[in-house]
Amino acid sequence: MRALYPGSFDPVTEGHQHVLHRAARLFDEVVVCVMANPAKTGRYPIAERLERLRTAAAGLGNVTIDAHTGGLLVDYCRQARIDVVLRGVRDGHDLDHEMAMARMNRELAGIETLFIAADPDLAHISSTLVTALARQASRQ
Repeated sequence: MRALYPGSFDPVTEGHQHVLHRAARLFDEVVVCVMANPAKTGRYPIAERLERLRTAAAGLGNVTIDAHTGGLLVDYCRQARIDVVLRGVRDGHDLDHEMAMARMNRELAGIETLFIAADPDLAHISSTLVTALARQASRQ
């Protein structure tokens, strides 16, 4: 079975990598796809995010890296014949947001969503936090 692990991955974090490695053990194929998020301003170019994802997926023979920045996630799933979307969740706030998206994807296209709970040791990490720390370090 094929699964899609979508996200902005801006930047790729240890939490993303942990979810990816767990997902690779659960599915025959995992497609990691950089998606556009209109609510976020991209900090890193898509090409850089794709390269970082390729590095994160090194050694995982059943993982494919892709990008889809025009159109809905369900459109990509239909075109790629993917029936399951994977989402990592850190806390209740993430779950509340993701549940609404999961319901919409299921109603629009019959796409199911599998939630993977974040490793407790990594749950505090977000792309926003990683970027803020990198900016602070570069100023010093």
